[in-house]
Amino acid sequence: MLDKQQKLEISPAELAVIEAALHTQSKILHVQASAGGTAARTRLNEVKRVLARIAQQTPAPQAPCRTRAFGWFSKRMPG
Repeated sequence: MLDKQQKLEISPAELAVIEAALHTQSKILHVQASAGGTAARTRLNEVKRVLARIAQQTPAPQAPCRTRAFGWFSKRMPG
């Protein structure tokens, strides 16, 4: 089976808006599903899958480079 995918260019800011909207939607669907909505449960699972894919494809934030300080302050004091 061929998996046909389209590429869509989205800025990081736009992706953040989409992700926030999906989180809000998942909260709404969770409430509806807990009230017994089977359609809401199905949709909630779909939204969770999309959020998981976004999380996998979003690069992790870069931690600041911490260089070790060499010099007078990094030397041990004698004895």
